[in-house]
Amino acid sequence: MLLSKVLSAVDFVGDVKNDEEITEIVYDSRLAKPACIFVCIAGYSVDGHNFAQNAYDNGARCFVVEKDVSLPDDAQVFKVSDSRRSLGAMSAEFYSHPDRELKLIGITGTKGKTTTAHLVQKMLNSSGVPCGIIGTVGAEFNGNRYPTNNTTPESFELYKLFRKMLDDGAKAVALEVSSIGIKQGRVDNLNFAVGVFTNLSPDHIGKNEHDSFAEYADYKSKLFEHCNIAAFNYDDEAHSIMEKNCKCKKISFGVGNYDVSASNINTGESSSSKGLSFDCSVFGELFEVKTSLKGYFNVYNVLASIAVSKSVGCDLEKAIASLADVQVRGRVESVQLDADFDVIIDYAHNGLSLKSILETLEKEKKNRLICLFGSVGGRTQERREEMGVVAGSICDLCVVTSDNPNFEDPMSVIADIVKAIESVNGKHYAEPDREKAIEYALSIAQKGDIILLAGKGHEEYQLINGEKIPFSEKEIVENYVRRNKKNG
Repeated sequence: MLLSKVLSAVDFVGDVKNDEEITEIVYDSRLAKPACIFVCIAGYSVDGHNFAQNAYDNGARCFVVEKDVSLPDDAQVFKVSDSRRSLGAMSAEFYSHPDRELKLIGITGTKGKTTTAHLVQKMLNSSGVPCGIIGTVGAEFNGNRYPTNNTTPESFELYKLFRKMLDDGAKAVALEVSSIGIKQGRVDNLNFAVGVFTNLSPDHIGKNEHDSFAEYADYKSKLFEHCNIAAFNYDDEAHSIMEKNCKCKKISFGVGNYDVSASNINTGESSSSKGLSFDCSVFGELFEVKTSLKGYFNVYNVLASIAVSKSVGCDLEKAIASLADVQVRGRVESVQLDADFDVIIDYAHNGLSLKSILETLEKEKKNRLICLFGSVGGRTQERREEMGVVAGSICDLCVVTSDNPNFEDPMSVIADIVKAIESVNGKHYAEPDREKAIEYALSIAQKGDIILLAGKGHEEYQLINGEKIPFSEKEIVENYVRRNKKNG
């Protein structure tokens, strides 16, 4: 695409001296090459303007900036008021607005985004509406998987993924929309066929995230300014905050007298039950819902996905039937073992999500409930305290370890958690090496125990000193059990 065509999407100061053919838009100087536009983005810790010369040295000659940069005379520099938001507008133009040909389902909330997105994908696919997914566990459509760095990728990656999925036959995409993604303008130019609010609780508040809970909630609510239909969890009082600027058609869901509602709920926590089931009313039409999921919290994820399916015109009988065997990687995921104890992997990484999964597993345990967890380095101490108090109050044993410590001393994080566990007289064992901690938990496992590995979920790495080190909890568990079967 010609440079002038890409730039037509934004207001800029500068002259197009050489209307060259553009083959790529980049914002990482290491990826710069001839025939690309390098967009200088000022991030929290890194300012792309400081790497403009690096991008030039790698072949870039076209630059979009919001601050002055010093470059050789043959560089074409275009100044905009906000380079990150300009990236989105240019990306939409560069990929010929694939979002306009897709039904976009935007899902926001503190918990449940990933599960709801996967349920939506499963239900739409089963109803003849080919659906992709973009979120915390990556992007996927039609068997093709694409890694992503953020829950809501940068706008350029979003449009690139939309184009790939559309060209491969997608009709819809379920997209997890984070508050940071909204704050940074990654979804500014998107219009959503359906927006979903799952729930709201304090999270992502602190340095490089949100200044306050009020700001966090406000950014979440902005999703519903760009929807044709919006589905809200009416059992969460924050729905009123989410609705404040919503002018589109609204759908309520929850356990009560709502547009989409659940009754006669069996949470699937007894040994005789295969999973969550309930009766569902969808605008007065009754359906029997049977799923492979467990836990009361998943009632809302299922209701949200049913509201979406109804909104996009799915065959609800087929859509709901597809939930009988649905599974979400890293979300209450049972590791299949030839052992007399159970191992569950889950992404729970704050107090509320950990409480939800532990309360579910506590009802299932035949012996002890052991929880292995840590907390991300460089984040708020309150999260560590909440998790320590929750786990210490519910579990028979807490195995405290590392979880993406990054640049923080793991023992410092562990000390904060242990202090909270001790405040509620909980039992604990501390081991900073997460692999050793997992093997310790497995080594003491007794018949009927449930071991929850919390915090990593789908992640297959540990973030240590800025580097992602390959790390698979599932492989560690499987290898340990296999070795001990041979040795036993």
